[in-house]
Amino acid sequence: MNFPPPQIPPPPRQQRLRFSPQRGNLNPYTASHAIIAINLGLFVWGYIFDALHPGTLNGISQYQFDMGLAREFLNAGEWYRLVSSGFLHFGILHVGMNMFLLYQLSRMLEPTLGSVKFGLVYFASLFGGAAGALIASPNALTGGASGAVFGMMAAAIVGMRQRGVNPLQTGLGLTFVINIGLTLAIPNISVGGHFGGAIAGAACGVFVLAPAHWRLPRWTEFVMPIVIGAIAVAIAVTPSL
Repeated sequence: MNFPPPQIPPPPRQQRLRFSPQRGNLNPYTASHAIIAINLGLFVWGYIFDALHPGTLNGISQYQFDMGLAREFLNAGEWYRLVSSGFLHFGILHVGMNMFLLYQLSRMLEPTLGSVKFGLVYFASLFGGAAGALIASPNALTGGASGAVFGMMAAAIVGMRQRGVNPLQTGLGLTFVINIGLTLAIPNISVGGHFGGAIAGAACGVFVLAPAHWRLPRWTEFVMPIVIGAIAVAIAVTPSL
């Protein structure tokens, strides 16, 4: 099995568009802080686990093998890997840059969406990335938060477009384009994982960042990310895909 090398996305520049923050949230970054803390905590625990269980198989440690995603594991009923693989990183640059970019995105998005919707979009994107990875490279052992991070970028870009802002005129749009180029140019990166996460995140962005004049029912902002995530899970666990 192969796993993707660390993804190193550049940080976004100062954004020209600021979404309107919600009021009444004493800690507007609850979800992102929790996600970052869990990722960093599990990364440290992975090193401790591997120190207690030394040895690798084709360069893959026991911890990576237990957490990573591949079709054969899902066919054996290990569906937990749809989540665990999104919290598995293959090096300090991998986790560091993914978490740094997530931190930057959370400062723009979470005060606007609220922590619940931010978390729903994140996990819908994570599941979309897992589905994309299983379709494009079912036999590779994959992991990382980059699918979910791509989804958050895509959601923000969709929100910009819906408000009449050209994302390519912002630092975020440039960051997204650069990362697509890196995804296609560098061997062994999970192309399906990145694009799957981006597609799921963009679909969520249509609803959670819809302009007020669209007059969408408020429940769609919560229900549609759940529906999109459920569709991604259904795609991921279907062996024939």
